[in-house]
Amino acid sequence: MKEAEARLVEALNGIAADTALVLGSGLGGLVDEVENLVRVSYADLPGFPQSGVTGHAGEVVAGHLAGAPVVMLSGRAHYYEHGNAAAMRPALEVLSGIGIKKLILTNAAGSLEPDMGPGSVMLIEDHINFSGTNPLFGEPSDKRFVGLTEAYDPGIRAALQKSAMETDTELFKGVYMWFSGPSFETPAEIRMARVMGATAVGMSTVPEVILARFLGMRAAACSVITNLAAGMTGSELSHQETKDMAPLGGKRLAAILKEYFRAGGNA
Repeated sequence: MKEAEARLVEALNGIAADTALVLGSGLGGLVDEVENLVRVSYADLPGFPQSGVTGHAGEVVAGHLAGAPVVMLSGRAHYYEHGNAAAMRPALEVLSGIGIKKLILTNAAGSLEPDMGPGSVMLIEDHINFSGTNPLFGEPSDKRFVGLTEAYDPGIRAALQKSAMETDTELFKGVYMWFSGPSFETPAEIRMARVMGATAVGMSTVPEVILARFLGMRAAACSVITNLAAGMTGSELSHQETKDMAPLGGKRLAAILKEYFRAGGNA
């Protein structure tokens, strides 16, 4: 990872950020808000994943967002692409190595709440790992026993909620359930998820949160709601729907994130 760290530090040219964003579907437009923009392709950073999902760019973007330094991972690798839950570990290790202390993740998700429809934004308070896997499988050290009682940092969550209030943006709160994908959930699985206490479902983020905590970073995450989950509308789900609807909620989440950084990212 040292080679990737060195290349990234050189490319950043003095940009010293302690917070990084992982941009999911619908948040790519946030890159256009960054000043003093620096771009580094994942292909130029040894160990970084090559995402095969449309809508995920695959590059590190850095600069200043609302006046604050930030590093962004524009695009992620998913467990369902290669069967590797730890696909994002090299990238997150590099972020930790260059001084990132806080990681804010975003994703596209399906809602289990009729009142939280497409275009909504949900702050993740906790998660349920229903995938049957873990990014720390095979980790030989006792560090693998990561505590997740406060996986989603209370301080960052409070700051994001304050930013939502300042921008008059409705911010729902709930529990995110991670399914492995790539197929969408069945109506029966959604009924089960609701009974288990889930508010939204998706195919990412949870392994990255586990890895962030493993690496000593504070983590927070938000979901952009792109659809009501299977069986709730009578319509079939599709990835095209995700791509079409994500920008709607993405604009709302972008407003919250810009205010968060404008306020100094205090958390």
